[in-house]
Amino acid sequence: MNGEPPSVDTSGAARLVTAATPRRPVEERLRAAGLEIVGCCEQLSARRDLMDGSPLLQDFSPAEADVLGQAMLRVRARAGQTLMAEDDPSDWMLLLLSGTVDVGKRKVGSEVQRPGPGEAARVAVVKTGAVLGEMSMLDGEPRYASVWALSDLEAAVLTRQAVARLITEHPAVGAKLLVKITQLLAQRLRNTSNQLLKRLQGAA
Repeated sequence: MNGEPPSVDTSGAARLVTAATPRRPVEERLRAAGLEIVGCCEQLSARRDLMDGSPLLQDFSPAEADVLGQAMLRVRARAGQTLMAEDDPSDWMLLLLSGTVDVGKRKVGSEVQRPGPGEAARVAVVKTGAVLGEMSMLDGEPRYASVWALSDLEAAVLTRQAVARLITEHPAVGAKLLVKITQLLAQRLRNTSNQLLKRLQGAA
């Protein structure tokens, strides 16, 4: 025994994460969507507002947050731009670094395939620190809703491939990240269930 923790083979977990990888590189897809890539998110720990206020980062140490930031691309968008489009398959999620976005879903019966903000039913307005698109990032399924920039903004993009690298190269950070994403998804499910219950009770 030399005091070092035993090595763990994380390749199986990484393969599960990357089981459905899109054909085009993420940089190409982000640029095609009109997003400006400005590097990685170095020194994410220096953003105290994010460390304290983002549900994704609240349990990360500064060192762990910086490892996560190195795995994320930093992008910029202008007010009015579409960041995510409903029904588009994808493999990345956003951490909103600054600005505000509108989240909307195509109205029932609408024949518009890619509705704009005024043509969709508003789901939420979210601000700095929010996480968006984590469900599609994990499973590669089409987006549940669309997201539009209400102001000029910056966001961090985390891809499924980046999560796989974190699991392999920084297992502790990768494991904590997956736990946080699972918690976020569980909270969204609870909120949706509560809203549905209120509607059913109101209709009774």
